[in-house]
Amino acid sequence: MKDHVVICRCEDVTYGQIVQAVDEGLTTLDEIKRVLRCGMGPCQGRTCSRLIARIIAEKTGRSMSEIEIPLDRPPVRPVEIGILAGERDEA
Repeated sequence: MKDHVVICRCEDVTYGQIVQAVDEGLTTLDEIKRVLRCGMGPCQGRTCSRLIARIIAEKTGRSMSEIEIPLDRPPVRPVEIGILAGERDEA
């Protein structure tokens, strides 16, 4: 795959950036998420998580079953920030 191919469309992160991160020692999805913001966009990693896991597996020589995919965290559906802040009741 070419370095300029976008893997995380939400955060505009390329294959080359992910490979560089793995080469620098980031070998989990959580580590890559913290540094490159993959999975922090509107899709919350639904599009890119498995692609990144495959890149990690290829570059580290691990199997896909060894790469931990982060679990979804609540809220699972979009919620207005005012509801979370207690400013108004959920309708």
